[in-house]
Amino acid sequence: MKRLAIAIGVFGAALAAGAQAPLSEMVSVPAGPFRMGTTEGPEDERPAHEVTLTAYTIDRFPVTNAQFSEYLNTLGASLPPGLYDSDDRDARIHRRGERWTADAGYANHPVVEVPWSGAVQYCAWRGKRLPTEAEWEKAARGTDARRYPWGMDLPDRRRAQYESGYNATAAVDGFPAGASPYGAREMAGNAWQWVSSAYRPYPYRADDGREDPKPGPVRATRGGGHDSPASEITTTQRGRNLSRNPASGHHNIGFRCAR
Repeated sequence: MKRLAIAIGVFGAALAAGAQAPLSEMVSVPAGPFRMGTTEGPEDERPAHEVTLTAYTIDRFPVTNAQFSEYLNTLGASLPPGLYDSDDRDARIHRRGERWTADAGYANHPVVEVPWSGAVQYCAWRGKRLPTEAEWEKAARGTDARRYPWGMDLPDRRRAQYESGYNATAAVDGFPAGASPYGAREMAGNAWQWVSSAYRPYPYRADDGREDPKPGPVRATRGGGHDSPASEITTTQRGRNLSRNPASGHHNIGFRCAR
């Protein structure tokens, strides 16, 4: 029994760190306060302020091309507008015969070219939703106000995909050293991530209209992309320099879901 308990403990610790975790797995973020924003960064990241959240879960990894293909295959050959820009040259999912499939070598890369409304619809299909901007940030930085998901150390190639070429995404499970305090992965670099919140000034308040789900407002994007400099893959970056029309897909914006 003692050996079994030790084995279970080791296995649980490995999953908490994201080691060989299923790509569909979610991680838990406990209820409580955290510091959102920064006192020293760009204007749209200020002021630093305390936000208290209820407990929630969030996808350990961003949604992949293979996972999004599953959804497209429930809809058939003709996709509704605003779901996926399949005709864009940067898309990595295409119709082959009777099926939507990820391009060779891109199955486990983060899905891109999904407009904000398409991300909303996918998460609903999974029985989930997009995370709020506050939920995304707490999942990325925890409660110690760290600058990056892994802490305060500067980025390196073991932790994130950044400062890379155009469309140079990477498999989402390739950077275990970049995990957040709760075990969420890919919270820095590879692909920006849509959140539910409209891009409005801080302080964050969930009841001030920014969480209105009606399409229209520009939405915040978090985490930075594969073509971002190191300065844009922090836990507080909101995508202020990013092209992010919510009605269109983009080559460097993906998403993950929460519940």
